[in-house]
Amino acid sequence: MTTSVATVPAPDLAVLPSIVTGLAARAGEHDREGTFPHEGVELVHAAGLLTTTVHPRYGGPGAGVLDTARLLAELGRGDPSVALVTAMTLFVHAGQATAPSWPDDVYREVLAESTRRPVLINALRVEPELGSPTRGGLPATIARRTSDGWRLSGRKIYSTGSVGLRWMIVWARTDEPEPRVGGFLVRADSPGITIEPTWDHLGLRASASHDVVFTDVPVPSGATAGLSTPDKQRPPVLTFPLALPALYLGVARNALDWLTGFLRERVPSGLGKPLATLPRFQTGVGEIAARITGAQEILFGLAARVDDGEPGTHAGVAKVLATRLLIEAVEQAVALAGNPGLTHGNPLQRHYRDVLCSRVHTPQDDAVLTGLGRSILG
Repeated sequence: MTTSVATVPAPDLAVLPSIVTGLAARAGEHDREGTFPHEGVELVHAAGLLTTTVHPRYGGPGAGVLDTARLLAELGRGDPSVALVTAMTLFVHAGQATAPSWPDDVYREVLAESTRRPVLINALRVEPELGSPTRGGLPATIARRTSDGWRLSGRKIYSTGSVGLRWMIVWARTDEPEPRVGGFLVRADSPGITIEPTWDHLGLRASASHDVVFTDVPVPSGATAGLSTPDKQRPPVLTFPLALPALYLGVARNALDWLTGFLRERVPSGLGKPLATLPRFQTGVGEIAARITGAQEILFGLAARVDDGEPGTHAGVAKVLATRLLIEAVEQAVALAGNPGLTHGNPLQRHYRDVLCSRVHTPQDDAVLTGLGRSILG
């Protein structure tokens, strides 16, 4: 039976500034303790922001890439870990909009529940032996046929949002004579799932990107997405993930805000006036702002063109250039601040640790640049 969904709540963007403030109020605490920001996710859900990319045919607002990037940039100012888990969910809905792969009844169940509570979704793909599947190879996670569906066993690492997820799209291979690979749709409250708290990272410490272990987890027969032989697997679509680096725009803006406040307030006794009055610091702040503006123009400009129908061919290059600019911006902020910038009591060191995580998202720099070089050299 198909679940009826009249409409997905429209996002209330008017409350976005208060949400950012609410997220920021506890971001430092969650970073220090490595705890998942459940209350932050609740704030994002209450404003209807977790479902902004749901397609209108499902009753959703159908936000495009540019609007998604702008939203993530704002959430990144509050708590980049909340922005990251929000992004993972938004990308799943966006994928269902452009290339439907979920069974209709399962997806409408997700949407119906999303009207009542936060429903975080993430695709769990990375494994200890395999690393990132974008570099090739078959998953070690196996789905074995049963009389009424599948039994799933394996381990996924870097499972962002683990303790807060409602649905997990587990990339696995079947035990058939000719193995198929694809996503198995697993509710997080299914028996046989264990979350091991392995995430002890430099940045995005509140993202709960722990290991998830699956031991004979039951999966109904039709609860699969994109299951096919390896030779028929489609490469990942990079249009919506183009919005992901935008969350680090928020991180870099926070770094600049903190630095400008510090420079205005810091009055060395030997100088007798704020550091902000010195040309060296004025030039440095200008360089930081220019880098952030450049990253925004790259990301938002390409996002707008993709929304207008241009293929996202250069999404990987845009990601490389934008993240480099943002990392350089925060690095320069730390250099200008000196010791205070690396002091645990000040948030700048947290912004620096968080922005470094922008490098590890797919596609990584070396894959993008090698592919681009090969295309030029033939």
